[in-house]
Parts: sequence; C-alpha cells; structure tokens
Amino acid sequence: MRSDIMKKGVERLPHRSILKSLGFTDEEIGKPIIGVVNSANELIPGHMHLKSIAEAVKAGIRIGGGTPQEFSTIGVCDGVAMNHIGMKYSLATREIIADSIEAVATAHPFDGLVLISSCDKIVPGMMMAALRLNIPAILISGGPMLSGKFKGESLDYGTCYDAIGKYEKQEYTEEDLKSIENEACPTCGSCAGMFTANSMNCLSEAIGIALPGNGTIPAYYSKRLRLAKTAGIKIMDLVNNNIKPGDIITIDAVKNALSVDMALGCSTNTVLHLPAIANEAGIGFTLDLVNEISRKTPNLCKISPAGKHHMEDLYGAGGVEAVMNELLKNNLINGDLETVSGRKVRDNICGADILNKEVIREASDPYSKDGGIAVLYGNLAPDGCVVKKSAVDPSMYTHEGKARVFDSEEEALEAIMNGKIISGDVVVIRYEGPRGGPGMREMLAPTSAIAGIGLDKEVALITDGRFSGATRGASIGHISPEAQAGGPICIIREGDIIEINIPEKKINLLISDKEIKERMKNWNPPEAKIKKGYLARYSRLVTSAAKGAILI
Repeated sequence: MRSDIMKKGVERLPHRSILKSLGFTDEEIGKPIIGVVNSANELIPGHMHLKSIAEAVKAGIRIGGGTPQEFSTIGVCDGVAMNHIGMKYSLATREIIADSIEAVATAHPFDGLVLISSCDKIVPGMMMAALRLNIPAILISGGPMLSGKFKGESLDYGTCYDAIGKYEKQEYTEEDLKSIENEACPTCGSCAGMFTANSMNCLSEAIGIALPGNGTIPAYYSKRLRLAKTAGIKIMDLVNNNIKPGDIITIDAVKNALSVDMALGCSTNTVLHLPAIANEAGIGFTLDLVNEISRKTPNLCKISPAGKHHMEDLYGAGGVEAVMNELLKNNLINGDLETVSGRKVRDNICGADILNKEVIREASDPYSKDGGIAVLYGNLAPDGCVVKKSAVDPSMYTHEGKARVFDSEEEALEAIMNGKIISGDVVVIRYEGPRGGPGMREMLAPTSAIAGIGLDKEVALITDGRFSGATRGASIGHISPEAQAGGPICIIREGDIIEINIPEKKINLLISDKEIKERMKNWNPPEAKIKKGYLARYSRLVTSAAKGAILI
C-alpha cells in the first residue's frame, strides 16, 4: 500500500503515534487510508451541504474496508465574485486547488482519493490534481440546484442579470426584482442551468472519473447521498485493483467528454478546463480537436441559458446517461472505455433511454447537426476563440459590425447601461485575458446587460476574457493571443469593422495585413494591473487561453 511509507515498520512508530492521537486504532491504521478532499464551505450554495456528502462518502469507504481521512481545499463562488476584482481570482483558484491537493496527498501518502466538489474551477482543479498524483481517485459532486419560479416561469441565477436590464427598460418593477432575488436560487447545489459547474460535473461522468448520475441528480435528493456512499465503496475497488486516473482519462475519454459537451451545449469554460486536464494526463490537446468533434456531433439539448429547460429537466429526461446512449447508438462515442464504476462506458449507459424528447432530442432530430461549441479562427484570433453556438440566435451566426472598443469590463458595462451601444455594434473588451486581466474574468454582467436591454440578437461581444456558462447571445471569448500578449485584439480601433461567421468558424478584423503590421509597430503592452501577491505571480506564469490557461 502507498500509505505504508507513513505507517509501516519500527521506524514509523512516531507516525503511528500521530495517527493514534487522531483516534485511529491499529485495525484502522492497517487498512488502506483514503483521502477525502472536501471543498465544503459556507460561501457557495453548491458547497454548503458537502459535509453530508462527505459523511456518506466516509461511510462507503468504511463499508468497503478502508479508513477515511478528510481534508479541505478552497473554493470561491463565481456568482458572488462576478463583475468586481474578485472575478480576477476565480480561474486562478483552479491552480491553487490542484496544488493544495497535490501537497497534502504527497505529504500524507494516501492509497486513494475521493474528491468532493460542485462548482466551477474546483471540479477541474480536483481532476488535475488526481491526474498529477495518479493514485486511485473518484469524483463526486454535490449536485445541481433546482430552478426557481417567477410568474409561472422557471428562473435561475442568470435571470437575475437579465432582470437588471429589464428594470432599466421599465419592464420590471422593484417588487419584481425583489421576487426574482428571493426565488432565483431556491436550494443548495450548483446553479440550475448548464453553467460551468454543471457542465464540468456532467463531463466528469463522460470522461469516466465519476459515477453515472453525478452530473444531474439534484443536490437535495437522498439519491445523491446514496451516490456519494457508492463512490466511497467504489474507491476501494479502484485501490484494490490499482486503477488510476491515468488509466481512465485517455485521449479517447477526452474525445467522449467533448462529444457529450457538444451534445449538451456546455459552458465555453469547458474549453479552458479540458485542455488543462489533458495536460495533466500528458495528452496532446488543441482547439482543432474541439471543432473536429463538434463537426460530427449534433446538439441535442438546450438547457438554460440556451433554452427554457434546467438541470432537473435533464435529470428527469434520462440524464447524461441517456445523452451518451443516444451518442453511442450513432457511433459518436467510444463505449469500450473503462470508468471508475468498474464497468465500461457502454455498460454504464445500457438501457438509459431518452424519457422526454423535448429536453433531449434524438440524433435524427437535433437542434443543430453540429455541436454546441465552436472555435473560430482568423486574423483577429490566430490561435482561436470560443463561442457557445447553442446559445446564439441563428440570426447572429453571421454578423458584421462596428467595433466599440473598451479596455476593461467596467468601461463596457457603463457604456451598455447608458445606452451608448446600438444595434449592429460589436463590443470589444480587451486586456481581460489570463495575463492581462489578470485572471481572465467572466463577462456575464455585460452580456446579460445586452440581453436585458433586448440587443442580444443584434449586438455581438468579443473578448480575450471568458464567459460564464450563464451567458447567452453572440458572445465570443478566449480571443488568443490575448491583448496583453500582443494579440491582434490589442490594435482594434473604434469603428473598425469586424466580421463574425460562426458556421465557417471565422472571425476577422476587416483591415489589410499591412495596416495590422503598421498598428502593431506602434503598440506597447500596458503595465501590469496587479503588481504583488498571487495574481502578480499568476500573470507571470500563465499561458494562453488556447492552451487552457495552465501555468508553466
């Protein structure tokens, strides 16, 4: 056992003494020791209930013949961090999470890990750590939140931002706003749409490191506790058979995850996290792979913000398993891959039929014949940029408009809210990339403001920052190279014409190559916005969004 290096032999008497001071018996010390990484806190609704998930996991570990040891890692709530300096730290916490788990699980050599998470950067951070350590591991999430209700309509966290714009247009009263505030996030769990947290939890099923049901069983269901207990039992099987994350997360597993990503219409943040996960697995990953998978994978779901359905609807329609089974029937995923369940993909999803064809369409009747995410290239984004095509109105698939240029999210939001953006414009927000932000903030506030004032079918927004999974409309992020690194987005001028063609995967600044070169000669990078602390170090080490914003 890996844990023998801290507990076996005469020379480990002091170590066993420490373990006994924790209350462990000789019998418990002699069993495989399983680290239970719990990101529970009182900051995030997706994490407020994870203590109960951890207790179920630990019960499962004991049933399976192991000894659990629980420890923590950090997490921030993107919803609370949104649209202020806190959002600069959100993506950057992914690396802290991975590093902290690596540090603890190396200092305390566990035989296996159960990773308990729910939200955003915490899920991929945990998966990155599991691959880096490459000891038996399984992930269990806290599950999705239920949607709220307002005047007979379903609503969620993203609705709150739309409501601000509608209030400015006098479509909502102050009483309406208070009702939405009180009802939009009604339970524990990760926010109810196909936002980043739920996207990553669904993809953890598809990639094989989580059990079936992980992505969609609602947070408050007791079935979630049973799944957590099963995860605790299953980690012992993984330990006994020495099955490691590197055995499961292969290039074919990543391709499966991308196929499910496209079918579900997941958050564009998955195109940051999957490359980072692949990097830890030693798998080559380029953005071209996204388009390759998208080209042949139909979009089968429109979960909020792309449509009216929410995660509880996806669960009721058969969940990720039904989506994967539909893809398998059409030879769009590999069913022969191993998973943490101890069964192959095809065995996990056998018999998982679509139960509601309004929520999950058949491959023969998709929302679109290609996937929910597209990567665009052109002279404006030589290394690529990303759009959630499934959340774009078809009327905006192709668009030409005048650039309205802003060097920060705050400047853009002020212009939008003050009526300075008109139909046809292309809002450009730059110096918000991984290095320039630093931290690559999500632009949910400006995109929601555009939607709230009714221009989401008439105005595009492009940025070297990123978007919340709650964003909808012609919102194109991850422009690479970013402005701070001298990407062409840095030389766009007010009034330049920008061409967007999502079907042809193109995005271009309609000026000559000669003009681009002339402008670049006169450009100098601005000073770093933050000069000390973690973000200053992060900005010096972080790579391009096209590479997953990993650290070097």
